[in-house]
Amino acid sequence: MQVGRKSCWRQLQASFFRLLCLIPTGFPVRSVDMQRATDNITIRQGDTAIIRREWKRIPVEFCKVHETVSIYSTIKDRCYVDDKVSKVAWLNRSNIIFAGQDKWSLDPRVDLVTKGQLEYSLRIQKVDVYDEGSYTCSIQTKQQPKTSQVYLIVQVPASIYQVSNDITVNEGSNVTLSCLANGRPDPAITWRLLNPSAEPLDGEEYLDIIGIMRTQAGRYECKASNDVATPDVKYVNVIVNYPPTIKKTQSSETPVGRNGTLRCEVTAVPTPEFEWYRDDKRLANTQSITIQTSGTTTSLTIANITEEDYGNYTCVASNRLGVQNASLFLYRPGTGRDINGSACVSQSLWLLLASFACLFLKC
Repeated sequence: MQVGRKSCWRQLQASFFRLLCLIPTGFPVRSVDMQRATDNITIRQGDTAIIRREWKRIPVEFCKVHETVSIYSTIKDRCYVDDKVSKVAWLNRSNIIFAGQDKWSLDPRVDLVTKGQLEYSLRIQKVDVYDEGSYTCSIQTKQQPKTSQVYLIVQVPASIYQVSNDITVNEGSNVTLSCLANGRPDPAITWRLLNPSAEPLDGEEYLDIIGIMRTQAGRYECKASNDVATPDVKYVNVIVNYPPTIKKTQSSETPVGRNGTLRCEVTAVPTPEFEWYRDDKRLANTQSITIQTSGTTTSLTIANITEEDYGNYTCVASNRLGVQNASLFLYRPGTGRDINGSACVSQSLWLLLASFACLFLKC
């Protein structure tokens, strides 16, 4: 039954055209205003676009133009007629929109704008992508039917619809970040690592990082743009884990009876745990010993130093990716030790084993 209605509707449309003699079979569409360049109108989302076209009204000629309209704008197609015209209609993809003042379209966004007897304009509000296509103004004169066409190209602002989640990886891993966007025309996608230099990176929808390093951690920016509206921007935070590296140590030259402090500064992700040793004995907070840790820095303070306190101390930093330690010295003035911490970074087997054991056993 529904098929029969469609067939009947098509026959009705065809009959209407035959009666109007608007578009005879095989009637060509020719261009006359060849001296005028095609106009492209690009309007941002939410704006209103009105297409104004002052066509030359030559009785036997007609024209074809292309216009560009931004999505969700309003377009107005103007068709000029004169007193020699007996019938007029607007069509889209061979579907009748208006025949004279009678509206055939059920779309509430579509209406006519007329000024006197010369203008027969079609207005479409809140233009969307499905409005794109050819719109034809057909007229019937005493001599012959004529048509003029406007082709609407609907542009859509770039929009990122999928982007990678924030990730945490180990140093040396291969990483792929994705950023998918759509729009009309197709958007261009660019990547930047915002710290420290924010220079562009080689990548489009997918950004491949082979053997990522700790210096490549940070906030990645994905930008999609097609010059229709403001670019769409999304961000991906990348954390790179790596084992501890002792960055700086500070030994202490302190006389008997005074307080001496040893310091150890480390770089590591995740934040390391610290331990202090004197020979093979692990140290803890006591009345005379204070251990403080803040982020990636630790200090060991010994109060009221005695002769027995002088010697070698070891700072151990560990996280789940590895362990590193360094030797520091508490010494009496005049013995010539290097207080800047250029003393050795020890890798003694017993200390590494003890550190791992404490890390896993939570001692």
